[in-house]
Amino acid sequence: MEQRLSGHIDDTLILVEHPHVFTLGRRGDRSNLLSDELPVYHVERGGDVTYHGPGQLVGYPILKLDGHEQDIRNYLSRLEQVLIATVADFGLKAEHSERQTGVWVGEKKLASIGVAIKSWVTYHGFALNVSTDLSYFGKIRPCGLESSTITSMETLIGRPVEMAHVKAGVIRHFARVFQRKLEKVDYKQLETNSELRAAIRLALL
Repeated sequence: MEQRLSGHIDDTLILVEHPHVFTLGRRGDRSNLLSDELPVYHVERGGDVTYHGPGQLVGYPILKLDGHEQDIRNYLSRLEQVLIATVADFGLKAEHSERQTGVWVGEKKLASIGVAIKSWVTYHGFALNVSTDLSYFGKIRPCGLESSTITSMETLIGRPVEMAHVKAGVIRHFARVFQRKLEKVDYKQLETNSELRAAIRLALL
């Protein structure tokens, strides 16, 4: 984020799968941590406690919002649009909630969104449960919710879902919704390859 603020890198989207970990947002309540089994990290995003782990696609858009893009509610809505369109490719009808950010299928939460913005540069982002081991959510109250509220694409569809196909959908819909050109690069090139500075970079870790 600091590198984007200083202009050392251009807009970047990072897609990762994390090892098992709990993160606690700015408004996090430690009473929602029901287990000390996993490492806990305090982060600057909004929201409460959540789980990250294998089978969950976590996206970190590092974008400089200019002009009409400088609208936080609109930014959150566009992140939701990306995820809703992505899971629709797999036959899932998802929607946003008037009560909470994130992406929902009925009463089940499929994706979480927790962002931070400094000087109109975005960081943190979203977590989409693809083939996530949902039992880890039973060790917390995710965003203050009952763990049974959380679901995954595989659970809803009833069959395995290829992470590579989900990533491809996120990339395609992100480019469309945010009107950016995506060019895939190795994450080690983010600071060193000046030829990539004309386009938003996509780093797959």
